[in-house]
Amino acid sequence: MPLFEIETNAHILITWAEDEAQAKVVVHDNYPNDDVIRLTKRPRNSWVISKAALGLTDQRVDPCLVARDCLSKAEGDKVHAIRLYMNETGADLDKARKAIESNMVLGW
Repeated sequence: MPLFEIETNAHILITWAEDEAQAKVVVHDNYPNDDVIRLTKRPRNSWVISKAALGLTDQRVDPCLVARDCLSKAEGDKVHAIRLYMNETGADLDKARKAIESNMVLGW
């Protein structure tokens, strides 16, 4: 049975259902006042949520590793790397610029 990710105006549900129509029935049975915004059939039968993405880890992420990863993804494009860094860390423009530029100097 496929696994579906269903986003409503108030919830995100992960459920098994035979098809999209049945997945919508699950939503309406359990949350009759919710409107389905997005419904996606997952490619696998499991669901993984990164605790780090939710900020639930005790480990601090090394900003240099993140900056180098962003530089790599951006193929050395400084502006794109800064945007990626801001998106991944939540840093403001100035902090992201400093992190990226200092790692460019070190040779990523």
